[in-house]
Amino acid sequence: MSEIDRRTDARPASRAVERAYRQIKTDVLAGIHPIGARLKEEELAEQTGVSRTPVREALRRLNAEGLVDFTPHQGAYVATWSSQDIEEIFGLRAVLESYGVRLAATRISDLQIDELEAMADAVEAAAEEGALDLGRISRLNDRFHKIMLSAAGNKRLVRLLSGIVEMPIVLRTYGIYTPEQLRRSFNHHRELITALRVRDPDWAAAVMEAHVRAAQAAYFSA
Repeated sequence: MSEIDRRTDARPASRAVERAYRQIKTDVLAGIHPIGARLKEEELAEQTGVSRTPVREALRRLNAEGLVDFTPHQGAYVATWSSQDIEEIFGLRAVLESYGVRLAATRISDLQIDELEAMADAVEAAAEEGALDLGRISRLNDRFHKIMLSAAGNKRLVRLLSGIVEMPIVLRTYGIYTPEQLRRSFNHHRELITALRVRDPDWAAAVMEAHVRAAQAAYFSA
């Protein structure tokens, strides 16, 4: 078989893994598979419309991201976190994201700032649609933060933050936000955009730390 043929054969398998990965991740973030729930390969295969092999690979990817844990002789479970785990994650985010946005303030392009405004608009619109689509809000919020991180231009910082489990925590935080806390979060987004637009590192870093700490307080107040 030629190299081209091998690549062609690999494409359907790769698409199946991606399909299973995205569906399982979406369901975990949406709480369809709650924290601590067992993830049975055969059931996931039926739900995602693929075989068990791509489901198994998708679970490995989710395990690498910290969303899934494997228990010997029992299988895969939606990851759980202790209070200390959560405090450590928020603490690291406060330090690393504040540093990142400080760098971004001196390097971000006007186009990236326009992207941030578009993401802020989309998050606020999603929150006004009636029943909160927490998965969508969390994905948009994640994109908002990643635009700033990309603008920082620090690859090591990207790797450090990518090793921190945060999406399920962000998701839960949005789920328990009061309307006032939600507005405060959105206001932080807008203030961050303003600080970045005037290229003020100190202002941007202070707002980011307040943003993360407010999310931490909301998480533990639920």
